Amino acid sequence: MTDNRTWLVTGAGGMLAQDVLARLAAAGIPAVAAARTELDITDPASVGAALAAHHPAVVVNCAAWTAVDDAESREDEALRINGDGARHLAEACAESGTVLLQVSTDYVFPGDAEKPYAEDAPTGPRSAYGRTKLAGEEAVLTALPETGYVVRTAWLYGAGGGNFVRTMIKLEGVKDTLDVVDDQRGQPTWTADLADRLVRLGQGALAGTAPAGVYHGTSGGETTWYGFTRAIFEQLGADPERVRPTTSAAFVRPAPRPAYSVLGHDRWAAAGIEPIRDWREALTEAFPALLAAERG
Repeated sequence: MTDNRTWLVTGAGGMLAQDVLARLAAAGIPAVAAARTELDITDPASVGAALAAHHPAVVVNCAAWTAVDDAESREDEALRINGDGARHLAEACAESGTVLLQVSTDYVFPGDAEKPYAEDAPTGPRSAYGRTKLAGEEAVLTALPETGYVVRTAWLYGAGGGNFVRTMIKLEGVKDTLDVVDDQRGQPTWTADLADRLVRLGQGALAGTAPAGVYHGTSGGETTWYGFTRAIFEQLGADPERVRPTTSAAFVRPAPRPAYSVLGHDRWAAAGIEPIRDWREALTEAFPALLAAERG
């Protein structure tokens, strides 16, 4: 039986939030879409008013500062959203008995591992963005030890916003060859797959079958940006040999990128939920909508 209590989704204009809202609608779960103009998570009064007005059973926090490079020079601003904003939500949820699903990132890890990071692996962010997201994680887990859920994800793509897949679709049409980094490993993850797990996790929280704490919401398998791009070209029917491998040194950015950010998925078993499928399978299913979104 569907629990028909209302959910509230912050950052509702974003790529992930759009898919969360679509998944909730498909499940027949009433939801409030709270974009930045309706709910400013950096303002405790705004957060309190939203929870008082809607009485949500679950809050899914998709609101975030995601400009990784800009955070290096504007860490205080990023922290207000990623750290303080999450804390305001967690404290309000603690007062109202509301479940909170906090979306986090692989950047909380140092990115130098040689095997997948377990959910309880030591953190150690090397970027301002990672530090601010870790502050949000800690705030949620501290304020909500029984009803707080942190779901780390990475390499997100979807039809509802700009992302790596859509950029590569565009570049394939205008570039003879593409040089793409081959020394960063991760897990391309479709926002629709992550949205499904977030909804199922929230349902498990309400039913008492999903333990609170940290989960890793990334696809199975692993690849590099170079390998990912070759797969995108294959989906386009383009020659993958037009994609050439290069190193991170060719694309120096203000924020350091993790060389290895593959995440382990063992915790899902405790909630009775299977981990997300292999990234290649997901890309194949997602691609028609991504292509349509990019080419209009």
